Amino acid sequence: MKLTFYKYQGTGNDFVMIDNRDLKISKNDTKLVRRLCNRKFGIGADGLILLENSEDPQDDFKMVYFNADGNESSMCGNGGRCLVAFARFLGIVENKARFTAIDGPHDATVKDGIVSLKMQDVKDVSQNKDFLFLDTGSPHHVIFTENIATKDIKREGADIRYSDRYKDEGTNVNFVEGISEDSFSVRTYERGVEDETLSCGTGVTAVALAAYSSGKTNSERVKLVTQGGELFVDFKKTEDGFSDIWLSGPAEQVFKGEIIC
Repeated sequence: MKLTFYKYQGTGNDFVMIDNRDLKISKNDTKLVRRLCNRKFGIGADGLILLENSEDPQDDFKMVYFNADGNESSMCGNGGRCLVAFARFLGIVENKARFTAIDGPHDATVKDGIVSLKMQDVKDVSQNKDFLFLDTGSPHHVIFTENIATKDIKREGADIRYSDRYKDEGTNVNFVEGISEDSFSVRTYERGVEDETLSCGTGVTAVALAAYSSGKTNSERVKLVTQGGELFVDFKKTEDGFSDIWLSGPAEQVFKGEIIC
């Protein structure tokens, strides 16, 4: 089978995109997903995303996301933003979109090359002695520390991800260093990729909310500087947690190709 694909990236978080509205790709073919995401023997990506027709008449499309290990995964913020850019390229949407992912419906806007994605509300932020934990569509362990530029993110992240605390479900791990009152540097170890990625959308969202919850910022607009570029998270603090959460940043098509599979 000859498969047409597109490669997208959002602040260095890269994805294979496939228009699967004709359902030519089986969601059970984990071997194919692993091969396509493999950087040596395939296209190479942090994950693969299928754009499909939604069962919800209010949606423009549906998002089906797979980690590079071939398994269908929880929400991916940068992947969702890239998928909106892909849908716009295909002519499905213009400057506004609504789609459903594994964690529910999402709204999005596109303006001047910046894709903004509305994330799900967050109610619970668990504050522990050395870290915070919250779910922003995917689970995130957040550590505020120093000198993150010199840390071995793959090793230290894996130690936490495979620890007894997370041995059943796993977690993503974010190492965070303050830059200013409303700006933070972030490096993230992602489960499923099992390595550091240049950026993580749900991760920087978690960091922004964790920074506010722990009193490290009083701003409801936070800049997050990742290895792959800058992202912004806007939100509103409520009595029940956080709502009206928006993740914003660039999302670009890198290339189009065909692969025999």
